[in-house]
Amino acid sequence: MNILDRYKKPTPKFFKILRNVGIALGASGAAILTAPITLPATLISIASYLTVAGTVVTAVSQAVVSDGEELKNKENNN
Repeated sequence: MNILDRYKKPTPKFFKILRNVGIALGASGAAILTAPITLPATLISIASYLTVAGTVVTAVSQAVVSDGEELKNKENNN
């Protein structure tokens, strides 16, 4: 399975939540980095780590696909 096929398949619920957390981390880190005021170096360093971590979590979470067992279980329960 190539990467394009993986991104087209459904993502499990837990990883959707994790993806949204990653997006929030990345966005908050980017907002701090682009602030128009002078900030301490420590805060800039933490914001850059948040941005990188959020980006990685989002990319990995989006690439996780359901193996079909979850869909079969839902169909059997209905």
